[in-house]
Amino acid sequence: MAEVKVKLFANLREAAGTPELLLSGEKVIDVLLSLTERYPELKNLIFEKLDEKDESPVLCGSINVLINGNNVRHLEGLDTFLKDSDEIGVLPPVSGG
Repeated sequence: MAEVKVKLFANLREAAGTPELLLSGEKVIDVLLSLTERYPELKNLIFEKLDEKDESPVLCGSINVLINGNNVRHLEGLDTFLKDSDEIGVLPPVSGG
């Protein structure tokens, strides 16, 4: 199981009350589930609402999860394996000018 740094941005950082923390997990999904267990207010910000038939969490379409700067959507998704010293960034949609 890898220990990784998780960085939260914008409203996710505000909801959790911290910009980063260390969590452990074998895959990205393990770390995100640990994160939402620790900070339940993040669950509906990170994951789509699940219907009763679907037991697998689905990442919100507007949330980007990066491992060392690479979007997990271009890797193995939530099943991407992690290694020690990986850095996960969780970013909500951002706009501005």
